[in-house]
Amino acid sequence: MAPSRSELHRKVKELIIERLQLEGMSADDIEDEAPLFGDGLGLDSIDALELVIGIEKTFGVRIQDEEVGAKAFASVDSLVAFLKEKGVGAQP
Repeated sequence: MAPSRSELHRKVKELIIERLQLEGMSADDIEDEAPLFGDGLGLDSIDALELVIGIEKTFGVRIQDEEVGAKAFASVDSLVAFLKEKGVGAQP
């Protein structure tokens, strides 16, 4: 079970890097539990919108509202948990 967990984490990190054009950054540079906004990765509301679109296109999962999004985008771990809750496995 651990490989699929880490595979989904990697896919989420790669999506973040690709959608937000974080040049020079790799999936290994993003910690699973680090905050995506504020002191962590330092993302802002424009980045959040870009991620919402990326999640919908890549995984086919809608983020219903701001409250759900705030919880889901707290960290890579919380985003992976949200996707798993919605039935997403290791492959989109």
